[in-house]
Amino acid sequence: MNVKLRLTAMNFLQYAVWGSYLTSMGTYLAGIGLGAQIGIFYAVQGIVSLFMPALVGIVADKWIEAQKVLGGCHLLAAAFMAAAGYYAISAEQVEFATLFTLYTLSVAFYMPTIALSNSVAYSALEGAGLDTVKAFPPIRVWGTVGFICAMWCCDIAGFQSNAYQFLQCAALGLILGLYSMTLPKCSVNKTSGATDIAEALGLKAFALFKQKKMAIFFIFSMLLGVSLQITNGFANPFITDFGKIPEFADTFGAQHANILISLSQVSETLCILLIPFCLKRFGIKNVMLMSMFAWVLRFGFFGVGNPGSGVWLFILSMIVYGVAFDFFNVSGSLFVNNETDEKIRSSAQGLFMMMTNGVGATIGTLGAQAVVNKFVYNGSQGVEMMEGWSTTWLIFAAYALVVAIVFALVFKYKHNPEQMANVKH
Repeated sequence: MNVKLRLTAMNFLQYAVWGSYLTSMGTYLAGIGLGAQIGIFYAVQGIVSLFMPALVGIVADKWIEAQKVLGGCHLLAAAFMAAAGYYAISAEQVEFATLFTLYTLSVAFYMPTIALSNSVAYSALEGAGLDTVKAFPPIRVWGTVGFICAMWCCDIAGFQSNAYQFLQCAALGLILGLYSMTLPKCSVNKTSGATDIAEALGLKAFALFKQKKMAIFFIFSMLLGVSLQITNGFANPFITDFGKIPEFADTFGAQHANILISLSQVSETLCILLIPFCLKRFGIKNVMLMSMFAWVLRFGFFGVGNPGSGVWLFILSMIVYGVAFDFFNVSGSLFVNNETDEKIRSSAQGLFMMMTNGVGATIGTLGAQAVVNKFVYNGSQGVEMMEGWSTTWLIFAAYALVVAIVFALVFKYKHNPEQMANVKH
């Protein structure tokens, strides 16, 4: 099979696994009385990303071929997610501690696969003599298509508010785990003789912080990472809560929040295709600025919209999400790939993941939960609750605006179009 097609299938399944529960889990948790703990369920993805992607990246760089590590991680993640789903379905009363533990073990093995799948793709494309900046984005598009398909399946199958979404995730993870083992082999940089501790542990990727440009890039990656999981955790419960108000109870959005939210991923699919042009034309700084201001609009439109007469504002929020997410995540990954030596590339991708989906997302989801608890889950009902949601989204928008302004002033980077047109081999 053509290498592009094989990587397309990998990306489709990679994000279908995540899309099975990521946008709907908040509604399920709220429905079983764990609404005040939504944040910690999403934050744990960030907590494990503080160390797991980097550690697994080291293994892939130094000892075991990345595609094999990718498959093993998916199989373990699927096993623990299946256990979480089985427990939640069979238990008379779902206990936070048990569900959270099984879920945490699953995401601990899933989160490293995001960076690993990028490394496997880059390695396979470079091995085939292809330009990653041109070839990867169209392949990555199919990851978003997989995410959308999984969201729709979850919604249409009626899994949006129950634990069967976890079983859907586990089934797809099992398939991907087995498939990953068949992907093109990735190189490992085994060394002979004694090495220094930093090299043995793969810690040389952290030396990137000695470069001012890279240090500032990673710091702002963390600050922007704060925004990444907020809408994943709270958009579905927010839109679904409109169903408690008679005026909006029968609207499509309130009844099918996942399908409405999936417009975000449709936008993401289209925006990925713009990345090669935008990176070469505008450079990484301007592309990241576009992403930051898109987050301002993403949150702001949620703050003033509704699924009735204001549904057009929700739709605009979904449209700008593609720029907000892709222009940061995918472009940032390509930037790291171009700016680092191939010997530490998997470790560097793990470091990028640690700063974004690790430190940033952890701070973001825990902070968002505190804001939501104060303005939404404080005993208020009906219109009062929705006013609390509106205030919450506008607070998030203000944060994103401050980060964008500071980044524009601090990050100095001279764009070289030819640099982004050529990938290191």
